[in-house]
Amino acid sequence: LSQLPGWSMRPDGSIVIATGNDDALGLYRCTPYNSYGTAGESRPTRVLLKDPPAFTVRPKEEYFQEVGRELVIPCAAHGDPPPTITWVKVGSVGKSSAQVDGNSSLVLHPLIKEQHGVWECTATNQVASVTTATSVHVLGTSPHAVTNVSVLPLLLAANISWEPGFDGGYFQRFSVWYTPLARYPPRAHHDWVSLSVPAGAQHLLVENLQPDTSYQFSVLAQNKLGSGPFSQIVTSVPRGFPVTTVPPEPPAMTVHVFLSPPRALTANETVRGVLLHWDPPARASVALSGYALELRQDKGGWEVLERSIPGTDTQVLVPGLIKDAFYEFRLVAFAGSYISDPSNTVNVSTAGMEVYPSRTQLPELLPQPVLAGVIGGICFLSVAVIFSTMAACIMNRRRAVRVRKRRQGTSRGAAW
Repeated sequence: LSQLPGWSMRPDGSIVIATGNDDALGLYRCTPYNSYGTAGESRPTRVLLKDPPAFTVRPKEEYFQEVGRELVIPCAAHGDPPPTITWVKVGSVGKSSAQVDGNSSLVLHPLIKEQHGVWECTATNQVASVTTATSVHVLGTSPHAVTNVSVLPLLLAANISWEPGFDGGYFQRFSVWYTPLARYPPRAHHDWVSLSVPAGAQHLLVENLQPDTSYQFSVLAQNKLGSGPFSQIVTSVPRGFPVTTVPPEPPAMTVHVFLSPPRALTANETVRGVLLHWDPPARASVALSGYALELRQDKGGWEVLERSIPGTDTQVLVPGLIKDAFYEFRLVAFAGSYISDPSNTVNVSTAGMEVYPSRTQLPELLPQPVLAGVIGGICFLSVAVIFSTMAACIMNRRRAVRVRKRRQGTSRGAAW
């Protein structure tokens, strides 16, 4: 074997001939042996040189023909022994309706839409098989289904893209159809929503989708002859808003327990008003910012009387209470942005007390619009009294002048 170029022997005893030629023709026997000898030769085998199939006539790369007409596609090959020619449509299921004439040509008559696609011509003999392909385009039909539909999930949206199918010889448009998949649908069918695709586009952004919900998508092609088949359905889930991994700030309630309310609120009557006294909070996580004094009158709603009492004060004077009224007071403490619970409530009754409203009396007890109206009314009455007095004086003076003139006239008449 070493004297024959391209010849070799495998470990299992097989002979490999890289290039077949006349040197390989002949009768061959195999003799196995080992250290004990051999059991004899194998039966003889003859090596013959045959030609694999080779195409003499190949079909063109593409054929265009109107639907309903006849299309003949040639294909021929030779070899030793002569090869057999077969035609098959790529992707077809079952036996094809195509016919082959005596020259091994493919005959499509009448041409139908389903025969659109890639056809393969195969030449086969005992030596090998060779294949060539051609594309058949059937004109005058509705569009074919789009292929390679893909869905890219986005934030509350999805980007749909596809590859157009054959347009049937006319301009085609696309529409995207989608529907949510309910976990427990109330009915067997789904409500599909369709969106038109701009002319010439091969993708569409579908927005306003629900997060973490499965959707089905399909693409439909249409031309002037009608609609083609829907594409395969693709299921996808749009992304929702990302969940933050940053721990939230502690709520105010976690610090609220470290700010206790003011303690031991008491009320003492003085000649200037009611003096309130208290003790600072027992616990505060930050320095006190101040206090706010609240009151209510005759079991009404609580109102803020003073909201800017310094945090260093422990007493406040409340002047100008209304006589024969019942008051309740309480205090809250401020520390940064936190507010304590209210202190204990103290009751003050002004029944029998000689107390009168003063300039410093509670501003919240009389709303500003009412106070302005009262002041305006008093001023108006004062001006009216002044004008009335002046008018009376003028009228009296005029009357006195007239009386004096009459008396003077009467005296002169008596003298004459």
